[in-house]
Amino acid sequence: MATNQTEQPQALRHQEVGHKSLLQSDALYQYILETSVYPREPQAMKELREITANHPWNLMTTSADEGQFLSMLIKLINAKNTMEIGVFTGYSLLATALALPEDGKILAMDINRENYEIGLPVIEKAGVAHKIDFREGPALPVLDQMVEDGKYHGTFDFIFVDADKDNYINYHKRLLDLVKIGGLIGYDNTLWNGSVVAPPDAPMRKYVRYYRDFVLELNKALAADPRIEICQLPVGDGITLCRRIS
Repeated sequence: MATNQTEQPQALRHQEVGHKSLLQSDALYQYILETSVYPREPQAMKELREITANHPWNLMTTSADEGQFLSMLIKLINAKNTMEIGVFTGYSLLATALALPEDGKILAMDINRENYEIGLPVIEKAGVAHKIDFREGPALPVLDQMVEDGKYHGTFDFIFVDADKDNYINYHKRLLDLVKIGGLIGYDNTLWNGSVVAPPDAPMRKYVRYYRDFVLELNKALAADPRIEICQLPVGDGITLCRRIS
């Protein structure tokens, strides 16, 4: 992380809780992007990132540095069967699909197919659409059915959740049955624009303030869950990795 905020020039500080990067210096974050992320970003991901930048809800997309992190992580654990809850235009989905082997699979769920179809032509052009099973609608009913079926227990290597924060706890209860022992679940936005440590009177966007308590509840629950090992990282908007151990 950057040095103490009091040492940063005023022009380089974020003025409002709600900025996508958690680094205190915009210049430092830009240095990371331009030095290590953008030069290695696949052309398809660059194209989708630029398309998504024109979307009115572009802040919902996975940041480029986090996309690079997810790609590396998937390769490190040799993931093959994965799940993504919350797709938006598909930037993180594309990162996952490109990182998976040719026969890798992603069960992708989102309530809005229209946003997914914005990125679908790029995904198809990249030659990885065959790895994706996209399902439109709420994820919880699908997860409940999978848990009830029994045959999906412990079958997923990696699961990425970037969806409705008020349901993260509900997702976690079900996903622990579906991820294999030794597999990973990644929960996005667990530092929630830095609001988890912001004073009550700090300037926050309305949606940040609304979901803040749900994120705090999740973080406490994950820290106390004996079935997982956790690692919370200040990448993007904060990501917590949970490795199932029992």
